[in-house]
Amino acid sequence: MTLTVQMLMRPEMVAKWRDALSQAFEEAGLDVTLAEDPAPETVDYIIYAPHGAVDFTPYTQVKLVQGLWAGVESVIGNTSLTQPYARMVDEGLAQGMIEWVTGHVLRHHLGMDRFITATEPHWDQVVPPLATERGVTVLGLGELGASCASALARLGFDVAGWSRSPKEIAGVRCFSGESGLEDALRHGEITVLLLPATPETDGLLNADRLATLPKGAVLLNPGRGALIDDGALLAALDAGQVAHATLDTFRVEPLPEDHPFWAHPNVTITPHIASETRPVTASRVAAENIRRVEAGEAPMFLLDRSRGY
Repeated sequence: MTLTVQMLMRPEMVAKWRDALSQAFEEAGLDVTLAEDPAPETVDYIIYAPHGAVDFTPYTQVKLVQGLWAGVESVIGNTSLTQPYARMVDEGLAQGMIEWVTGHVLRHHLGMDRFITATEPHWDQVVPPLATERGVTVLGLGELGASCASALARLGFDVAGWSRSPKEIAGVRCFSGESGLEDALRHGEITVLLLPATPETDGLLNADRLATLPKGAVLLNPGRGALIDDGALLAALDAGQVAHATLDTFRVEPLPEDHPFWAHPNVTITPHIASETRPVTASRVAAENIRRVEAGEAPMFLLDRSRGY
């Protein structure tokens, strides 16, 4: 049977994804017609890159909506989305995040800015500690957070992680629940935010929690901008409680030109580039999920609306 799969995405994305999806479906043994604007009632599956409000009500035969992004905050509130929704978890997304996180952890661990940004000659022989002497905390131990925590542990860092529910990761001290959050924060000389955006995590890094970090801690946020109380972070930076913040995600994107983060000397901004969904690897995940549904198996990475991710 030929399946109709709609590419529900911005027109400029279609060419980027069509060949990769076609190849992945062929490799999975699926007979698929890729369509951009079919009659909704004829669609079996949707490959979806959220880009504004979409009414899913007419898609009466859709068995699965496969998202292309890891985050679900742009779809969780769409009451017309009653079909099963799978978020994207793929090896390319994870590898990109590992590279961004380890790169910036090593940058701050080694104090590289001191030399890279120097404007005058200086012979400052301050030797950094070894990784085993540096406490790193990863807040959020989902697919991306667990991958980053494991990578940092393999480099020798003293890694702690925190999640809402208990987790076990080799080489990582795992904390969970409200009672474990304070312990995880106290450990984080370098703290990495990789939690999902939910009502519970909005503003999680507020003034009290920033004050719990070790004095002079470094904060990395490649997760979600809403995790941080911007005003509290600026105050913590000005007070020296947080020595530096490297931020990749923000409450409003692009970050407005008049936002104080741009001018702060102890803030590094990267424009939401920590990781990206790669068509080749992500298309294989999409094809595998459709194969599973067609075979009567459970798809991977289904959205749990009760948890918000």
